[in-house]
Amino acid sequence: MSQFSTALLLKTKTVTIRDVVCNGECRHKSDEECAHKTSLVYPYRGVFMRHVGRTDTVAEANQVLFFNAAQGYRISHPIAGGDACIDLSIDESMLEELAPKEQAQPGPVFSFRRQRRRIDPRAQALVALLRHGLRRNIAETLEAETLALTLVRRSLGERTSHAAGASVGRQKLVDRAKLVLSSDLARRWTLAEIASEVGVSPVYLTQVFQQVEATPLYRYQLRLRLARALDLLGQYDDLTSLGLDLGFSSHSHFSASFKQAFGQTPAEFQRSAQLRRRP
Repeated sequence: MSQFSTALLLKTKTVTIRDVVCNGECRHKSDEECAHKTSLVYPYRGVFMRHVGRTDTVAEANQVLFFNAAQGYRISHPIAGGDACIDLSIDESMLEELAPKEQAQPGPVFSFRRQRRRIDPRAQALVALLRHGLRRNIAETLEAETLALTLVRRSLGERTSHAAGASVGRQKLVDRAKLVLSSDLARRWTLAEIASEVGVSPVYLTQVFQQVEATPLYRYQLRLRLARALDLLGQYDDLTSLGLDLGFSSHSHFSASFKQAFGQTPAEFQRSAQLRRRP
């Protein structure tokens, strides 16, 4: 049975933010659970599967998942290592104001039509700033509330997020490829190795992945590595070691990729989020 720990990071009339960590010991589907309130869940470490009816969703750091109030779901962990997520819920009237109408289910209670959206690097950076700032008691309430609303707006924006549209078969193929990448972020996978793992040709894999996720497979892997870097920046003084541990070929490669994605170098982000450990 997987064990959870939940830390309440912020609770106001506007927003509630929790940090949820699971050890992932349960590899099979859990008993059915039910969300009491509609929330947006941002995985920032590890991976899990969420099962709603016949719909399966890979939850990893490139995604935001929508947990709708009163909707049953099950969780499984196909990959060892557990996971950690930020669970963010905001006042329903504000959520209705922020969410485009086409993303909402018709009904008396607000709920999302889809199970997930892919978020962009700036949204991932906001997740990290919120978590690090609230964990260290650095972010003031007004700042955290503003960052949270900005994160939700960015997660739902048509230009800053992406809703995958594909047949069930193609989505399952892409999900298998995601699990392969997530199983070892530092590994320098070849296209042939990933294609062999999921049982298709390299050409077909690249075509389907691009069609479903609207981004190349190699860029998706890069985004997973960079999201992990956001999680680990507070634990490393030697950023060269961090980059190498995540599979980057050099510090310059890591730093340039990080800056292109998030607008700051790893060292600059460390300083702005006050993540440098004091001697």
